Amino acid sequence: MTTVTIRDVARLAGVSPATVSRVLNTSESVSTELKERVLSAVAATGYRPNSQARGLRTRATTVLGVIISDITNPFFTSMVRGAEDAASQMGYSVVLANADEDLDKERRYLEVAAAEQMAGVLLSPASATKTRIDLLTTRGIPVVTIDRQLKGAQVDRVVVNNHRAAKEATLHLVEQGCRRIGFVAGRSDTTTGARRLAGYRAGLREAGLPFDPDLVADGGFRIDGGRAATERLLARAPDALFVANNLMTIGAVSALDAKGIAFPGDLALVGFDDVMPALGLRSEITAVSQPTYEIGRGAADLLLRRVRGEDFPPRDLTLEATLHIRASSLRVQPGPMSAAPPPTG
Repeated sequence: MTTVTIRDVARLAGVSPATVSRVLNTSESVSTELKERVLSAVAATGYRPNSQARGLRTRATTVLGVIISDITNPFFTSMVRGAEDAASQMGYSVVLANADEDLDKERRYLEVAAAEQMAGVLLSPASATKTRIDLLTTRGIPVVTIDRQLKGAQVDRVVVNNHRAAKEATLHLVEQGCRRIGFVAGRSDTTTGARRLAGYRAGLREAGLPFDPDLVADGGFRIDGGRAATERLLARAPDALFVANNLMTIGAVSALDAKGIAFPGDLALVGFDDVMPALGLRSEITAVSQPTYEIGRGAADLLLRRVRGEDFPPRDLTLEATLHIRASSLRVQPGPMSAAPPPTG
């Protein structure tokens, strides 16, 4: 005998598994029309929810899980605050978990969220292709990805335009006369890392500069990785460095200081994530600033709409980042007669 699942009911009713779960848990936020469709589908399929799971669900319906990839990164501090503020206004609480860029650890937290039947989960995936959310979606628990995307997953997601931001930062360095721009990259198995690398390459292409793979080094989004990647790039004699996140920028500055390399005197420097002072870095570093609070709040708003039973196609909310130009990258002094050198091939 084939077991009928909540997804079977959702498919027949033409709604999401989350909506079926809301109806079965007598949520008042579900419209009468949706309730009738779901209950008709339940009757037609003979679906019987597990009573123990329903009990857990009832107790945890006001709890949202937030699983982030690196709790040491202050990028997530403001983001989680935005999510918490949105959740609190709707009477929900937030439970925070740190996957630490580890797929096994991430899976364990996803299992906890499923076992506790949390109302919904905000997730910064450890991998674009290897992170699995089936444990949640098959139980009707909605998921919204933040900062990073899950390839092929039909879920809402909130990100910044990493490609455009990285391209703009690269072109800024070109405008400062830089021609050998080293790139300290993040993990390429995440969409964030891949899109920032693609933006860097697009900036070079628009400026008419060749892409040199020897001027790219993977720092893994970590401090030690940023330091090691910078040391490797310095052997290639770059005239600028573009570092793809804040933690790696700490490592990059450490490597530059250790070798007595000044910025912008010896090379120009741009970082990604404008929280340098919070990390103990000097405040003159040019950096891409992400709307971290708005990312968290926007993601929580989307998640709560799903939790309340709304059914709509997966949303892709893309926010814009801003390049804040400071002394670390200014190699061309502004003035009425000044102009950046034209790009060369």
